[in-house]
This record gives sequence, C-alpha cells and structure tokens, in this order.
Amino acid sequence: MIVIADLADTQVQALIGYHQGDLQTVSPPGHSFALDLSGLADPAVTVWAVWVDDRVAAIGALKRLSPNHAELKSMRTHPDFLRRGIAARLLETIIDHARSEGIARLSLETGTGPLFEPALALYSKRGFANGDAFGDYTLTDFNQCLHLELA
Repeated sequence: MIVIADLADTQVQALIGYHQGDLQTVSPPGHSFALDLSGLADPAVTVWAVWVDDRVAAIGALKRLSPNHAELKSMRTHPDFLRRGIAARLLETIIDHARSEGIARLSLETGTGPLFEPALALYSKRGFANGDAFGDYTLTDFNQCLHLELA
C-alpha cells in the first residue's frame, strides 16, 4: 500500500535516517543532499511510504521547485524489500501525482558508483535522461542530474 507518509511514524523516520546515513558513507564531504526529517517536513515536499504488511518497505518524496518543475527526493527501499518492484511502483505514484499537479518537468540529483546503479537503471528505464544541473546543484565527477519531461 502506497500512502502519504506520516513523518512522526518511527518506521518512516528510521528509513529516512538509514537513507541519510548510507548516503553520507559513500558520498564525498558536501555531496550528500538527502533531506533530513525537517527538510522532508517542508510544505513544498510530499513524502510517500510504501507499506508491506506492517512494515515500511520504501519511501520517496517530491519537492516542488516552481509551478511546473519538481524534484524527486529521498527514494529508498529498505534492504529487506529490494528487487520486488516496489521502487518502480512508488516512482509511478510520484510521477502520476506530479502530472496531476501540473508539473511539466521532474528532475533529480544522484551520485555515481555501485550504490547508485540500481536507482539509475530504474530512472533510465522510466525515461529519465542525464542533463544540466538545476537548482543549487553543480555537476561534479560524483554527481549527476536527470530529468523527465512530463508535458
């Protein structure tokens, strides 16, 4: 079941913490841009949780940048639920929501290397393509920006 996340839920908080901690271990200093709990609580951000039975299996968020542009944030599947298609279903939910909100362009920033390869494969399969930096991001040897045109 995919629902708007309750950021007060301890399982949601634990997966957000796991996501942040994991990214910090593989990212050069100053190159991890995962939102913490307060960043995800911003009114411009919508967070979803995927529940499987009584466990949070994945999270994902959408941050509105402008009336027609949004950023995909905090996509993470709990290790116990990998390779079940959960992230793909969550991504479709977020894309459908973005379309319904009039978003014409969906962007994301992510890293490079083995940890990021499964996510990059998912984004590529869904039609995201590498492109220019957006917002406050700067492209480096470590990070990359991807975009999906929805309009």
